[in-house]
Formats: sequence, structure tokens, C-alpha cells
Amino acid sequence: MASFKPTKIQVYPKLGEKVTQDTLYWKNYKAPVQIKEFGAITSIDFSPVAPHNFAVTAFTRIHIYGPFSQEPVKTLTRFKDTAYCGRFRSDGQLLVAGCEDSVVRLFDVSGKAALRMFRGHTKAVHVTDFTSDRYQILTGSDDYTCRLWDIPNATELNSYREHTDYVRCGVTSKLNRDLFITGSYDHTLKLFDARADKSVMTMDHGQPVESLLLYPSEGLLVSAGGRHVKVWDLLKGGQPLVSMKNHHKTVTCLCLSSNGQRLLSASLDRHVKVYNTTNYKVVHNFDYAASILSLALAPNDESIVAGMTNSILSIKHRKSPEESAEVSGQQRRTPSYRVFVKGKNYAPKQDDYLVSKPVKQHLAKYDKQLRTFNVSNSLDTALATWTRLRKPEITVAVIKELDRRGTLKNALAGRDEQWLARLLNFLIGNLVDPRFAAVLAPAAEMILDVYRRVVGQSPLVDRQLLRLQELLEREIDYQQDLLEVLGMLDTLFASSLPRLEVPHPGTSRANGLAQGEAGTSRPQLQAT
Repeated sequence: MASFKPTKIQVYPKLGEKVTQDTLYWKNYKAPVQIKEFGAITSIDFSPVAPHNFAVTAFTRIHIYGPFSQEPVKTLTRFKDTAYCGRFRSDGQLLVAGCEDSVVRLFDVSGKAALRMFRGHTKAVHVTDFTSDRYQILTGSDDYTCRLWDIPNATELNSYREHTDYVRCGVTSKLNRDLFITGSYDHTLKLFDARADKSVMTMDHGQPVESLLLYPSEGLLVSAGGRHVKVWDLLKGGQPLVSMKNHHKTVTCLCLSSNGQRLLSASLDRHVKVYNTTNYKVVHNFDYAASILSLALAPNDESIVAGMTNSILSIKHRKSPEESAEVSGQQRRTPSYRVFVKGKNYAPKQDDYLVSKPVKQHLAKYDKQLRTFNVSNSLDTALATWTRLRKPEITVAVIKELDRRGTLKNALAGRDEQWLARLLNFLIGNLVDPRFAAVLAPAAEMILDVYRRVVGQSPLVDRQLLRLQELLEREIDYQQDLLEVLGMLDTLFASSLPRLEVPHPGTSRANGLAQGEAGTSRPQLQAT
């Protein structure tokens, strides 16, 4: 008796993730360390000097963490209300921060008390930064103004009121102490020169501006607002270069990798996008558990720190070369392939005796039922919840095998409305899939043929049939539209191809007549 052949499950190609150098680089981080803060984390800033501590601004305090510490090494709590935008000076010794109470505070990192308090704004101060000469501070506020302050004298130097809405982001030039740029909820970016009384350049972002970033060369400016990230060429008068729209919600912050070749943007949609600064295409993506308000990269990209709306601070540290080699070694050792192929390539000698061992055939449950001709039970097994949702190719393969045997009609007959609704739901989800349409379309016709007499007796089944009808009508419309588009493309391609004349030997190119027949209008008849 011939042995039973298991049902052949069609293997379809899977679209795997393309592994690139960026994928390997940005995935080479450890599992994140998560720290609970006291409120939403609005700002993260790394100290420019070793050991590169970072300041985390959340609620009414600023915590300063070490590179690998899970507890703050220092806490600044001299705020009466919510603090904003804690920023280190370029020497790492001073830190400035704004506050909801409109007062700007300057701290010595080695102490706790505020060295200076700058009063002059009338509303919350969300923007603070040091100028490149270290002796001035830029601030931006919800009172629509941005101001320059002198640190030694604690006095206001300049005040600019050109924005018509909240000033929520700003950046100072690291090459020129007099230049700084601000972004506002009035959709504009303004470049100021402290030697002038007003702005020297204005750009329209088109959305409320949430974050600004200057490239190290300071020829390019990146702005984030709404769902857009835009790049501006300052050397060409603020000409827009690129506009990217890869997030689903508002983009909240920007940062640049240590080599300046990768741009990172974080958003309320819980994603961080990594762009190639050559062509501004997304090369990698990070997912987080909550909406992201702040993001920072450590020098040499040793750490990625993100602050979220749920007060969680997420810190990812880069793996050391030893850890990376150990992980890759474990991945290589995991499949013990040699154990399974041991002895398979052994060539028998002339005097050897072959002792055969019967191989036990392991069959799936639906194959065991098919072997005993329980066609209805095999179809029930193939329509189990996990199988039809996770492995629809198994369900389709069983239906195809039953159809090949000629027993599909028997397996479909005699069912109740719950089972029939489950089968119709599977058809609705997979009928228009090109991989399964050739098998499921005849099965759908057979179902309608078997149960046409009971149509209208079950509201549940009737609803599923109406959904199936709408699906098919919509798919037919799509196919007709695609055929029309295909015809248009064929016409375009045909008209764009050059027409080549292929002359026939002995034929004149002027009128297509053979040489010697050019003056003859009709053939001459000769009498025999």
C-alpha cells in the first residue's frame, strides 16, 4: 500500500528587513535603562566636556546624570514652577534654565544655589542658550520676545519683539557670538544679529516651530514643526532645500550624530527617525513606549537618551566590541547544524551492510484526519483561530487538497451559522490576496451553491455575504482602473519609442516600389 503524502503547504516569499550598515550601527545598543522622573521630560542636554554628564529637565527640577549612572549625581531644585531648557555652557561649568515663572536662572554645576537670576520676561521662558563667547545668554519666552543677557553684570543687552506668538525654540551660533536664530508658533524662523536692531532673515516653516538645529558648518539650518522637518540654506538667503514628512504626529526635537552624517528627529508618534544627510532618506527607525518630548545623543554616539510624556527617561548605551563579538558568536553557535548532518555524506564501502531504520512519519492533525477521510474535521482543524489568522496558507492548502479530492462540497455541507460565518470571514480577509485567490474563488462559489437556499434566514450570515459582495465589487473596480492605467502606460511607452524604418532589399525608399517599376502604375499583361 502506498504511503500517505502530507498536504503540501505552499511556501511564499517573505519580505525581510534589509540589513544595511546603518541597521547594524543603530541596533548595536543595549536594552534601554528606564528611569522614572517627576514629570514630563522637556529637555536633555549633554555636557561638552568629559565625562559628558547630561542634564534632564523635568517638572520643577533638573537632574544631572553621569554617563552610566542610574541615580542623579546632582539635583537643581531652585525653581518655584516648571523648569525648561537646561543647557550647559561650552566649558561644562555653568548651566542655564528657564522657568514657568519667567525668571532665568544660572547655576554653577558644582553648587546648588543660583549664581544669577535674570528678570525681564513677563511669561514662561522656554528657550535658553549660551553664546559662543560664554559671557552672554539667549532667552526666548511666551511673551513673544527673545533677549540677550550679560552674565557678569546680570543685565539685559537687547530685546527683540518680532514674533507674533510664543517663542519655543532657539539656537546660537558657535562660530559668531552675535548670531542666533529663533523659532516661534507664528510659523516663522528669524535670524538675528546682535549688532542690528532687528532680524536680518526670516523663513516661513508653515507650521508652529518646535525645534531648531544648526549644522556644524552653520550653512544649513533644520527646523521641525507639525509633521514636517525642513532644511534651509542660510548661505542662499534662507532658501528651502528639503521638506520631509515621515512622522504621523508633531515632531518635537532634533539632534545630529557625532560625525554629522545622520540627522535624528523624534515625535509624539513614539518614533525616532534617522536620516542620511546626503539624500535625507530614512535609514533607520526607533520605537518607544510613549510620545517623545526630548532627545539627545552622547559624544561619539555612545548613548541615546530620550525623554517621554509619561515621565520615563530611556537611556540606551552602545555595546562594547567584546559584547558585540559575544552576541554575534552566540548567534553563530545557536543552530547546531553539524549535529544533524553528521554521517549524511558517508559513502558506503563495498563490503558494508546497510541496516535500514524505518522513518516515522510525523503528520499534522489535519493530515491525520485526511488520512482517515474525516474531511469535515480536517477543514475544522484548518479553520482554527490561530491557524487561519497566523498561517492562512495552511487553511488554503487544506481547501485546495479537499477540492483536488472532490470532497470539498461534502466538507462544506451541513454546517451551522457560526461555522459558516467564520469561514466567510476568512474568505473576506483573504479572497483578494493574489496568493490565495485562485483557490478561494472556486470555494466561495461552492459555498454559495450549497447554501443558496438558506440565504435570508440568518442575519449573521447575510451580513457576511453582503460584506463579501462589497469586497468583490470594490476589487473589480480596482482591476478595471488598473487595466485603464495599463492601457494608458502602453500608449505612452509606444509613442515614446522611436520609429525605425527597415528597408526591403530591391525596394525604393521613396514609394515602396521596386526599382524599374517607379513609372508604372499597374502591372503589364503579356500574351503568350
